[in-house]
Amino acid sequence: MLTKEQVIELLGPVRDPFLHTTLAETDGIKGVTIKEDKNHVSVKIGISKMNTGEQMQMQQEIVGILKKNGANTVGLRFEQLPEEVIRKYQPAVEQAQEASLMGGNTNTKFIAVASGKGGVGKSTVTVNLAVALARLGKKVGVIDADIYGFSVPDMMGIENRPVVRGKKIIPVERFGVQVISMGFFVEDNSPIIWRGPMLGKMLNSFFSEVEWGDLDYLLLDLPPGTGDIAMDVHELLPTCKEIIVTTPHPTAAFVAARAGQMALKTNHEILGVVENMAYFESKLTGEKEYVFGQGGGQKLAEVLKTKVLGQLPLQQPYMDEEVFAPSVYQEDHPNGQEFRRMAAKVIAKIEEE
Repeated sequence: MLTKEQVIELLGPVRDPFLHTTLAETDGIKGVTIKEDKNHVSVKIGISKMNTGEQMQMQQEIVGILKKNGANTVGLRFEQLPEEVIRKYQPAVEQAQEASLMGGNTNTKFIAVASGKGGVGKSTVTVNLAVALARLGKKVGVIDADIYGFSVPDMMGIENRPVVRGKKIIPVERFGVQVISMGFFVEDNSPIIWRGPMLGKMLNSFFSEVEWGDLDYLLLDLPPGTGDIAMDVHELLPTCKEIIVTTPHPTAAFVAARAGQMALKTNHEILGVVENMAYFESKLTGEKEYVFGQGGGQKLAEVLKTKVLGQLPLQQPYMDEEVFAPSVYQEDHPNGQEFRRMAAKVIAKIEEE
């Protein structure tokens, strides 16, 4: 006949299917009742997620253990673990999941750059923020996850293609940034006609089949909106931070709020809002013309309970005959300096945590 103490000892090593932590560690054995006359054992178990297939598997495991050790019948009830217990163990699980994508590297921080609509300069922000982080001494990579609208290689002036070493793809390096893009694998700018599962497989390949090395930061240039790729990123990278890009125009800011709200609902921290095309400054008069209106970035930041990371005026990079990179701002360019300030803010915010 099993005793209460024996039941607790037998079930202590059983692991929560989502926290991958034992019931002994989570204090997940909430109650044990023994009916000696019927040799019946009733147990109340606390787990991190209720009503899942994993819960059913756990139930079968517990019933099997108790019956194997002498119980005639077993009654099980489940309840949700307290939030503080889940928060205690969840980060380690999430980091392990992400580390497995990066070949075991636990140091890489992920930043997704998102927008509500196309044409607001999301890829420009991704590229230049990555270059600015590299200029500040960080090891940086970029995944051009905008599968349909890939543009990062062209923006950075990349003419080489990745090479294969063993079973791994070696990303192309430019301005100290390692880059992988769908654009490397498409001939003659052909259209991509894919659906959700295929897109998810491609994104997984960008992690598992690419030799990223020991990166400090990996930036993902997401497609605009809240489609399949954005959902896959939220699932694959639970600790990923996000930057939301908009223009000052109220409509752009309104649409961008959807991408921001999606990040909040999936517990992705928003690092801030970047307001691109904030104004045009005349070289002749020095006057600022607010071509797309004013205030969209600030209003968006307020809605998302975050801050404006930076405001970028309408300016081209300097013409440079030596280096071809149509969208990369030089370090001494006003926008290059603004990106450096933004990169420093990002580093401070992430690394102080």
